[in-house]
Amino acid sequence: NTNSGILIRAADRKNLSSTSAYEVNIHDQRPDPAYATGAIVGHAKVSHPVKAAGKWNTFLISAKGPELIVTMNGKQTVSLNDNKFDSGPIGLQHAGGLIKFRKVEIRPL
Repeated sequence: NTNSGILIRAADRKNLSSTSAYEVNIHDQRPDPAYATGAIVGHAKVSHPVKAAGKWNTFLISAKGPELIVTMNGKQTVSLNDNKFDSGPIGLQHAGGLIKFRKVEIRPL
């Protein structure tokens, strides 16, 4: 029942949301499964929803210029070419349920 996400390129540090950043979603039970876990909310839908509950999962989020690629547990979930948000900080979102983050790293491409 977790609702969480990883926000990247946040345009507004004081209003971190999927309307001010790219949100890589972590929400298995989202009412619209197209933007469930592994999707970029409002931008890139997952073709097959991925279930993340009850185990550690690994996300690799690559953002190079307008190209964004999300890989979860070694499998690409979405790819997006978009320049709505071109720079900004990252954020870890918690909107409900239990979520734990570990080994968060930022590396140059």
